[in-house]
Amino acid sequence: MIVTSYVFSGGEIHFERLENLLYLVGKEHLVLDLSCRKKDGIYYIVTDRWQNFTKQPLDEALMSRLCGYCDEFLVHGVNVEGTGGGIDRGLVEILARNTEIPITYAGGIGKMEDLELLEEISQGRMDFTVGSVKI
Repeated sequence: MIVTSYVFSGGEIHFERLENLLYLVGKEHLVLDLSCRKKDGIYYIVTDRWQNFTKQPLDEALMSRLCGYCDEFLVHGVNVEGTGGGIDRGLVEILARNTEIPITYAGGIGKMEDLELLEEISQGRMDFTVGSVKI
């Protein structure tokens, strides 16, 4: 189960909802969508089709805490999603510092060089998904 807006609602993280999901489906079946958009130089988790910013910036402490609730993160680099103009390097660098659980990155991949850069920054520890691209 992939979940985002249910957990990050009204701009806040609802840990009680995470606890309920953990109980209902189990950690091994839960993927948290931490889709991020950059604002004022900081990456924030966004919800509701990436239109609403939460008050929660993405950082290592948050990712470490959330690892206890899920088996994987799915992260869309919203600023570059659908552009094919290259990955969001700053976001990927933050994500690459988390080695506790798998991460699948999406956003901006448009050529093989983007995959090579993702591989280099994450030291091969990050998966990716590609939407519309001409490789």
